Amino acid sequence: MAGNPKIDSLLDEANRLFLKGKLQDAITYYDKILDDDSNHIASLNNKGYALNKLKNYDGAIQCYDIALKLDPNDLSVLVNKISSLRKKGAFTDALIYCNAILKNNPKYNIVLYHKERILFSLNSFEESIHCCDIILEDYPNNGDVLFDKSCNFAMLSRFDDSLDTLEKAISQGIQYKIKAKKTKSFEKLIGNQKFQKLIS
Repeated sequence: MAGNPKIDSLLDEANRLFLKGKLQDAITYYDKILDDDSNHIASLNNKGYALNKLKNYDGAIQCYDIALKLDPNDLSVLVNKISSLRKKGAFTDALIYCNAILKNNPKYNIVLYHKERILFSLNSFEESIHCCDIILEDYPNNGDVLFDKSCNFAMLSRFDDSLDTLEKAISQGIQYKIKAKKTKSFEKLIGNQKFQKLIS
């Protein structure tokens, strides 16, 4: 099926603006497309993503819900909805979506990533570590996941495991050293010599 040249052109411009960080301008273009075709899933998804970036999580979720009525199995839209629900603090709802996707796709790493963060927020640290481990089987040097795993260990007072994992995360990039200085999960380690050496 051939695309609509007008819509394709508007979508290209909207996506260009989005990539430049001009999110409000991009939303204006997505809305122009949706005025012509209210069922345009890519525009609904991208508008939702732009709204999510602007921290308008309810607006983003509205876009995703409309798109999911059109295609309930669109994984890109589902993952973006999980992200908005998680950032909004609707952890239980986000977890339901994660588990539904993982039932058929148990190694879907982006969903596992959201799930491990949701579980951390729900103080389910052991379960969060389990999700981290599944991701790390495929991506053993993923700094974000190593950092999150280290935070989970710290919350469980497994300080040696936490510091060893934090060291691996920091070896992936200096940003984890900076992040560790600001993260509340490591408050109990402030006086620890190894921790101080890692973040200095």
